[in-house]
Amino acid sequence: MSHRGTAEKRTAKSDPIFRNQLVNMVVNRIMKDGKKSLSCQILYRAVKKIQQKTETNPLLVLHQAIRRVTPNIAVKRRHNKKGSTRKVPIEIGSQQGRALAIRWLLEASQKHPGRNMAFKLSSELVDAAKGSGGGIRKK
Repeated sequence: MSHRGTAEKRTAKSDPIFRNQLVNMVVNRIMKDGKKSLSCQILYRAVKKIQQKTETNPLLVLHQAIRRVTPNIAVKRRHNKKGSTRKVPIEIGSQQGRALAIRWLLEASQKHPGRNMAFKLSSELVDAAKGSGGGIRKK
């Protein structure tokens, strides 16, 4: 047991434009080297492209893509008495599953051939919402 108290849970802040926590989580995950304004631009351009492609609410497409990619079981390694390791399926919580889904979607979109990150991210999100794409394969 630690001598310090338990860490208090922090809630994610919501995005200034869409007022959505999930959008802010994606922005923070895109961000590299502390350049948050650049990651905001990338996501907002991707949202515009989703709006043009699907002609529906882009936030619904984002939610549906993340919901489809979110895993409910993860595989972890466990040691047995003889020293060998086995892979054991373990249920994971919604927060960790959502974080994994966002990570997988961004990795799959970075692997896409394309012009810029906004274009690649929008096409990956649309594919994931339909039930195909790299993020779904990773799941």
